[in-house]
Amino acid sequence: MNFSKTHIIIGSLFLAGFSSCTSKTEDVTPLRTKIDYTKVTPTTPYKSLFVAANGDSTVDLKSGNDRYRIYQALNYYLGGAVRDNKALDAAVMKNMYANSGNPFTDIPSLNISGSSLNASGVQLRNVTASSKTDGEAVRTKMDATFGEMAEVSKSFGAVASKGVAGKSGTYLLDAKGIETIQVIQKSLIGAYQLDYISNVLLDKGLSADNTTLVSGKKYSQLEHNWDEAYGALTLNPVFLANSTDAVRGTSESFLGSYVWEYNKAAYAKIHPAFVRGRVAIVNNDMTELKTQATFIRTEMEKAIAYSAVGYLGKWKTGTTEAARAHAIGEAVGFIYSLRFCTISGVDAKFSDDLITNLVGSANGFWDLTNDKVNAAVDAINTKFKL
Repeated sequence: MNFSKTHIIIGSLFLAGFSSCTSKTEDVTPLRTKIDYTKVTPTTPYKSLFVAANGDSTVDLKSGNDRYRIYQALNYYLGGAVRDNKALDAAVMKNMYANSGNPFTDIPSLNISGSSLNASGVQLRNVTASSKTDGEAVRTKMDATFGEMAEVSKSFGAVASKGVAGKSGTYLLDAKGIETIQVIQKSLIGAYQLDYISNVLLDKGLSADNTTLVSGKKYSQLEHNWDEAYGALTLNPVFLANSTDAVRGTSESFLGSYVWEYNKAAYAKIHPAFVRGRVAIVNNDMTELKTQATFIRTEMEKAIAYSAVGYLGKWKTGTTEAARAHAIGEAVGFIYSLRFCTISGVDAKFSDDLITNLVGSANGFWDLTNDKVNAAVDAINTKFKL
């Protein structure tokens, strides 16, 4: 009898506490005045609608944009092996990747300030594969690939051939005929950009607080997560503004460029989806927010899959050895990136098996056949229902 009464008392207290918590949640004052979704158009600048009552912008794109510029600066350094005919330093690449030891210098052609990046407090390494339990293994592999790039860069004066690193046309290949710079660049599209934007900020990041401002800031953590995702994709106020299927209207690099090049059906819808999702955050409309996040994530994954298939196709249609080697280097990088396509259910084994079957033989690129390439294309098309 006493046991039963005890349970009744505990149950009553639990219900009272639950009721109290529910009431508090319902009584939270929204941070912002709601925004009508009809204000969102394909040309609405990302920041324009999101202004606090005192007139201050609630959008801060700096951390996302800084990481984007770090990626640009790293890629520029990698290109020096061919552009400047020089050997690269693995330590410099690793330091740029981790933003350690003030590795950045000004790059006027990219409007990059080295001192600003050195002081930015952000890096690529710690957000690479950060959604994955084996993320450190991915980051360690990237560090090792920088070492491989440094080694192959010593061969800038040689001619590439089977078993010999060197240039094929303007492309620098390792002894297996793989263009290491393309593997790095395209692998980071998946391991850094796709994984951090899609699997962290637009997935786990959607559960962040949206009821209070981050201390000392003008935005909630949820608002900032969404803004950082946009800033990591593009530097432009309107992503792919004025683009047509034939002409890309803005300067975009990395994932943003390939969304336009290889996902013609959806590229024009990405920007309004980002703006609409940000409006949904203002409106505390989690259903709409998740709808827009899922759309963006799905279409970015398709862009990577289509890119992998597209470059495998360019190997088949290439008319020179250099063009075919360049195509397969890009394809291998994109295939590595497929492992971060979690909406599509891809894992590391799927990526690794494809790469092994393509170029895992002793002579890599030099051993490629139509059958090997066709098998990879078929597997990707089937997995992504392309």
